[in-house]
Amino acid sequence: MQTPITFIIFNRSQKTEKVFEAIRQAKPKKLFVIADGPRSNREGEAEKCEETRAIIERVDWECEVIKNYADLNLGCAKRVSSGLDWVFNNVEETIILEDDCIPHPTFFRFSEELLEKYRYDTRIATISAQNVQFGRKRTNYSYYFSRYNHCWGWASWRRAWQHYDLTMKLWKEVQEENLLHDILIDPKAVNSWRRIFQSVYDNPTGITWDYQWTFACWMQGSLSIIPNVNLISNVGVGADATHFNSKQKFSFINMSMEAIEFPLKHPLFIVRNIEADIFTQKTVYKATALDILKEELKKKLNYSTVKK
Repeated sequence: MQTPITFIIFNRSQKTEKVFEAIRQAKPKKLFVIADGPRSNREGEAEKCEETRAIIERVDWECEVIKNYADLNLGCAKRVSSGLDWVFNNVEETIILEDDCIPHPTFFRFSEELLEKYRYDTRIATISAQNVQFGRKRTNYSYYFSRYNHCWGWASWRRAWQHYDLTMKLWKEVQEENLLHDILIDPKAVNSWRRIFQSVYDNPTGITWDYQWTFACWMQGSLSIIPNVNLISNVGVGADATHFNSKQKFSFINMSMEAIEFPLKHPLFIVRNIEADIFTQKTVYKATALDILKEELKKKLNYSTVKK
């Protein structure tokens, strides 16, 4: 495989091993590995981080392994964003996987072909593995275009990532000009994303980096490529998860996967699928950052209910 793969790991060796095996089957010639350091207040985490990093030493195919390991814990937002800055300073394009996102084998070829096809098309910012249409076929082609850039298995170019800003400096002006309305139209969606972006803007180095990526793509009017079948399964729910560590009923976690067929059938147009995006907004993004924070508050304070 010619396209570099970027692998983001931390302290979950069992999950990391499963994704590593998928990468091993793809046999990339270049592998970038981003790892955060252990938290000083978590007993035994240093050992878990070392155990997880040791998996990377098992590369047994012809591959240049390039590591960016933090000695101290930077947190999810800083570690992922700074790590991807480092990757895109070294290469023009890459496929990106986190330690809890197991890809279907066909995702690699899917990404590689589309990275080449849209390499110089600035209308496209990202290629996603995730499809959250739950079996609904939105197109007769192999993929459709969306405003949502799902990050559970994705690929992109330096030309797109250069617009990323962890601190979202443009948010104040976007708020003042009410630009989210121009992007989203639907008032409920506007209110939901306004809460999300405001929460991230107020704490940009918190636990998330991907909402800032969505914001950057929207500010450039960019589209994402979504496969017509789901090519990724997130297995990250559990006590050791950063975002989904309670028994939240997110139906898009642990989704089944399906092979995408080759040769790919490319759309003859670049127009986003509004029907698919409306469905995505109503299913995935109804679970806003506020909802997640409320779940965490309920767990920490042992509340039986949290008033919405």
